[in-house]
Amino acid sequence: MLSVRDVTASSAWYQQVLGAQSGHGGTEFEHILYDGEIVLQLHRLDVADHHDLLADPDSKLGNGVIVWFEVDDFDAAVSRIRSSRVHVETDVHENPNAGQLEIWLTDPDGYRVVVAGPSSHRLRR
Repeated sequence: MLSVRDVTASSAWYQQVLGAQSGHGGTEFEHILYDGEIVLQLHRLDVADHHDLLADPDSKLGNGVIVWFEVDDFDAAVSRIRSSRVHVETDVHENPNAGQLEIWLTDPDGYRVVVAGPSSHRLRR
């Protein structure tokens, strides 16, 4: 779950980047779904709801956090990213440690987001 300033804008951003869908909708809370499964929850920063605030509204968001998504169709994800106004922090490159292609982004709240292709280092069963 990420604390965000604008749930609607963040939802649209993650849907575009991931090729995902809204699973809840609203201005205070959202589920981002991919193939019917929740892959991310978004919560408005200044809403306490049934718990205390999740983050300090006066602090910078995203410090020390990298949100990582592995996608099956990396080329399609890169195409969606390139056709949108998403800020690319580090363009497509190979991560030799993970054995996968990656693209690093910055979301509307300053969280670093990595979209990665399938790893060649997957555990074999």
